[in-house]
Amino acid sequence: MLFAKQLREPVKRGEICCSVRIWLKPRVKVGGRYGLDGGCIVVDRLTEMTFEDITPELARQSGFLGVVDLLKTAKHGRGERVFLVEFHYDDAPR
Repeated sequence: MLFAKQLREPVKRGEICCSVRIWLKPRVKVGGRYGLDGGCIVVDRLTEMTFEDITPELARQSGFLGVVDLLKTAKHGRGERVFLVEFHYDDAPR
C-alpha cells in the first residue's frame, strides 16, 4: 500500500489509521503486511463502501483536508469500487 509523501510520517505516528481507496478490486487483504519506511502497514479491516459514504470527517481521518482532496489521491487507474482500509503501523521489518 502506497501513501503520499506527506501522509507517511502521520501514518507511522499512528495519527492516520485508515485510507479510502478506489480500485477495480481489492489490492490488499486483512492481515496483509505492506512495507513502509522500514516497517509495515498491517491491514486490520477492509470494507467496501459507496462514494456517498465518504464524509468530510472520514477524509480528515485519512489525512486530507476534505472529500475533494481525498478523491484526487484515492482513485487508482480505472477503479470504480470504493474501499475503506483500516490499518496500523508496525515498526518491525516486513
